[in-house]
Amino acid sequence: MSLNYVKAEKISLKDNKDYPELNEKWVEDLIVKDPSILGLGDLDVKDRQRSQPKAGRLDLLLKDPETDKRYEVELMLGSVDESHIIRTIEYWDIEKRRWPQYEHVAVIIAENITTRFLNVINLFNSSIPLIAIQMNALKSGDQVILHFAKVLDEVIRGSEEEENGGGEIDRAYWEKKGSKSTLEIVDTCLEILRE
Repeated sequence: MSLNYVKAEKISLKDNKDYPELNEKWVEDLIVKDPSILGLGDLDVKDRQRSQPKAGRLDLLLKDPETDKRYEVELMLGSVDESHIIRTIEYWDIEKRRWPQYEHVAVIIAENITTRFLNVINLFNSSIPLIAIQMNALKSGDQVILHFAKVLDEVIRGSEEEENGGGEIDRAYWEKKGSKSTLEIVDTCLEILRE
């Protein structure tokens, strides 16, 4: 069997007036039917629209049936923004505190994750297990395809035995590796978290 090329048109689900049924609930329903579309493995849906004490609602709580590892998933149409990052981390923290016996991973999904916010998310990833997934909707004829691409994976920590004696990682290290403006964004986000 041979495959044929079909040109697809990228569409925005957030700004889509032609197909109003292609909304956040539609995407969430698709993930609930088949969580494997996210590329995180064969996960089960533990809960959806889970109420958070003195906060909002966690879009999806997924779990690995073999390890009981939990994935706190926040879905957003359009571009990721500061409030989406803060919500994702906040819901991860609430769930981790409520159920400390499980390993938890924060998952942020958006149609567009800009380099600016990807850098910020990456900085948080050194302390918080965080996965960023960019979702693309493609239209071909009367068909729509959702493609989920992991743009940032959680950091897997090494053991002390694996430590190779590298230099100290402090603010000066990150200013050299990244930029002062990126660290200023992180400082602003941390201030919001503290509030």
